[in-house]
Amino acid sequence: MNNYFEEIKKRLRENINLENIEIIDNTQKHKGHKSFNPEKYHLELKISSSYLNSISRISAQKIIMRILKHDLEKKIHALEIKIEQ
Repeated sequence: MNNYFEEIKKRLRENINLENIEIIDNTQKHKGHKSFNPEKYHLELKISSSYLNSISRISAQKIIMRILKHDLEKKIHALEIKIEQ
């Protein structure tokens, strides 16, 4: 697994009570797109968290986006967040 993805998991776990997290790299699926940049990721997060399920989806996504703010500016082009029940 990509060390960068492990770093993301670690930061999210340190800030949110998570039962499980999976990161899926969908970068290559976007290779032909006009705004494609091979140095930036298209990621999908699948998260299981009782805590995040206890708050609104918008609030949960804001928390995640705040934790990954720097990454979204520098390393992540697109982020899909799925909070599973």
